Amino acid sequence: MLHPRLIPCLLIHKGGLYKTENFKNPKYVGDPLNAVRIFNEKEVDELMVIDIDASTNNMSPDYNLISTIAKECRMPLCYGGGVKKIEQFEKIIRLGVEKVAISSAAIDNPNLVSQAASRIGSQSVAVVIDVKRTGFLGKLEVVYLNGKKHSGLKPSDWAKKLQLLGAGDIILNSVDFDGKMQGYDFELIDTVRSKITTPLTVLGGAGSLEDIKKLINRYGIIGASAGSLFVFKGKYKAVLISYPSRKDKNKIFHKFKS
Repeated sequence: MLHPRLIPCLLIHKGGLYKTENFKNPKYVGDPLNAVRIFNEKEVDELMVIDIDASTNNMSPDYNLISTIAKECRMPLCYGGGVKKIEQFEKIIRLGVEKVAISSAAIDNPNLVSQAASRIGSQSVAVVIDVKRTGFLGKLEVVYLNGKKHSGLKPSDWAKKLQLLGAGDIILNSVDFDGKMQGYDFELIDTVRSKITTPLTVLGGAGSLEDIKKLINRYGIIGASAGSLFVFKGKYKAVLISYPSRKDKNKIFHKFKS
């Protein structure tokens, strides 16, 4: 039986673990390897690691860091950042990563998605769709390169195209809700969820387990990802790596218990 997934998202910036708000003002929260070790002990469903410097600075993936994280990680791992070529997909998979995520590379070269799906399997190809409200009317638009570039793409149209190209997971990330910890962007999720059958992971805005529960109750089988929720504690955002206990997860996922 398929179940929802609860996925911490770690952002790598200058080699460290950081958290942003609206894709700005990165705050240092610690050593990524230490976070991975803690998540190992907490038996998380899946882990997402995104290097937010690589594509923006036109750098290649940091294979040494990826290898180190993959060797330490005991759960399925998704990595994104700086991937532009099929050979990079293959190398990262060989390092022990289960899923490779791209964003700007898919916009620049949509055929890369289908090529990668053919070479490493669609289940190992994820595409991140960063979305921001733009213009006077607050139109939902796909942005890229840490939200600095506007694509002109409509999120639902882009998601449908990615599904046709063979993406095995679509990661929908709300720039407007990033780091706010006030709940997920249901308006955005609604526009995409009804248009695709590809597995969907959503990111941006979760601030409590109640937010996760609302997401699961609304959409059922979906990937619930979060950053701040799993690295901050309390209103002053003290750094504390956390993840719900098995008992707490069962309360959230009770509809899907076999």
